[in-house]
Amino acid sequence: MNIINLDHIAANPLLPGVQEAMIDAIEKNYGNPSSQHKLGDAAAEKLQLAREQVARLINSPVEKEVIFNSSGTESVNHAIKGVAFANANKGKHIVTSNIEHNAVLRTLRALKMMDYRVTSVPVDEYGRVNPTDVAEAIKDDTILVSIMHSNNEIGTIQPIEAIGEITRDKKVIFHSDAVDSVGVVPIDVQQLGVDLLSFAANQFYGPSGVGGLYIRRGTRIWPLIDGGVQENNKRAGTENLIGIIATGVAAELAVDEMQFRIDHARKLKERLIQGLRQRIEDIIINGHPELSLPNLVSVSVRFIEGEGIVLMLDEENIAVSTRSACAAGALQASHVLLSIGRDFADAQGTLVITYGRNNSEADIDRFLDVLEDVVQTLRNISPLYVQAKQAQA
Repeated sequence: MNIINLDHIAANPLLPGVQEAMIDAIEKNYGNPSSQHKLGDAAAEKLQLAREQVARLINSPVEKEVIFNSSGTESVNHAIKGVAFANANKGKHIVTSNIEHNAVLRTLRALKMMDYRVTSVPVDEYGRVNPTDVAEAIKDDTILVSIMHSNNEIGTIQPIEAIGEITRDKKVIFHSDAVDSVGVVPIDVQQLGVDLLSFAANQFYGPSGVGGLYIRRGTRIWPLIDGGVQENNKRAGTENLIGIIATGVAAELAVDEMQFRIDHARKLKERLIQGLRQRIEDIIINGHPELSLPNLVSVSVRFIEGEGIVLMLDEENIAVSTRSACAAGALQASHVLLSIGRDFADAQGTLVITYGRNNSEADIDRFLDVLEDVVQTLRNISPLYVQAKQAQA
């Protein structure tokens, strides 16, 4: 069965080189990096190589500033809770935005139960944070600002560098959830000015179950998991060495292929948006028209529900999503779409289309052909659509 995967933000296939690295590691690298013998030394060397490879991907000058963990979600939890607990004597105020991933929102919700205070700044109609709003939200007891690099539902990229200048000036720790950006667009932690940056291997064709956190040297942060002294004493527990080795290879490939991947994704994005506008009426393209991820298109198809579209596309072996996989199944409308001004009906009719290096223009054309028929079928039985057309007559 040949499935056209246009839900890459949920899961990317492993590249052949990454698969080969994992198979080789399974056969040869079964040692514990913390063991004090030759098997352990060989494992530690592989772990160090992977750390260096990821450090190059995000331009971290010190590879020890990169620690590995189990996922982007753990990375976000570690960044926010670790800073909150380590700096509680200074204050308990945190600044974030209205459109963060649930990993951020629910972590902050847990901290609120411990008497931490959270200020959430709004976004404009494109989903962009105004750095001035961040500056005004920072108080004397603010210990952390957490603003995502790119949004996983609409693709908008935030002015992280400008926010970083503000946090440095005010001496506040700055975290950015860059899970959907690292390996997709160039990320330079030095240029961005972040103190903490979250990433996940599966977003750049590495294995699921491996994430990481960049921690700038000198940043006060507690471990999220207590135990041994692994990961520079920042994350206890024996490392997932096989997955981390594969992550290092995926990071190296992302560095080598970055411009190719961006150019390819932009070409598909232009074709997709043009086709949507030409072939389907009453749609809204969400997110910033320029400052956004090249591999993501969010479109609200008015008068019908996105869930129905997804199911009918799936019958034609085309995979898309209505929102983040982490929020799939939620009955409420997307908080991201409501924050940029969409009403509940339009938010419920939204598709998130994400594609990768192996997708082709033929895939996009096939998707548009099927989508056009699906939308017409669903609108023919939609009372909202009928009412809208009657009102226009």
